Amino acid sequence: MPRQVFFYDPPERFVAGTVGEPGHRAFYLQASARGRITTVLLEKGQVAALAERVEELLDEVVRRSGGSTTVPAMAPPEMMDSAPLDSPIEEEFRVGTMALAWDEAVQLLVVEAQEVVEGEEEADEPTLFEDEEEGPSLLRVRLNGAMARVFAKRALDLVAAGRPPCPFCSLPLDPEGHVCPRQNGYRR
Repeated sequence: MPRQVFFYDPPERFVAGTVGEPGHRAFYLQASARGRITTVLLEKGQVAALAERVEELLDEVVRRSGGSTTVPAMAPPEMMDSAPLDSPIEEEFRVGTMALAWDEAVQLLVVEAQEVVEGEEEADEPTLFEDEEEGPSLLRVRLNGAMARVFAKRALDLVAAGRPPCPFCSLPLDPEGHVCPRQNGYRR
């Protein structure tokens, strides 16, 4: 099937967001520009991993440049985006593989999220950063350092805003109740 590439260079907005109540939330990445919106579904763990890796990569860029880069050390407060996802929320695909790269020549972070391929064995090498005509759909976003920091901060805050952890076992507390293994005779 022909590969569909959703490319934003640069996006007007690139955010992680959720729909639903904590414990039953669906996580999304959403990119938009010039009236066009692309929304992809992913797991909470993927959002957390992506945000952490973005932070690590940007920190490394700052470290290697000796501070002479356009990448800010922290997310600029005036750029923070706390608005909900843009409607309508129509997912293009579920994310399987993700990749990050720093384009030194233009000082931009490249984020790619590729559609999960059901029923096929994984290839030895992912096809991310390659513009093949056939294959799974792909969301590709190019962000400057400030936008990338803002994305990572929002995504990390979003992940942390879930259900609070149990003080005894660290499992998430549900509004309906919680069966704590530490309170049922289990001790480490």
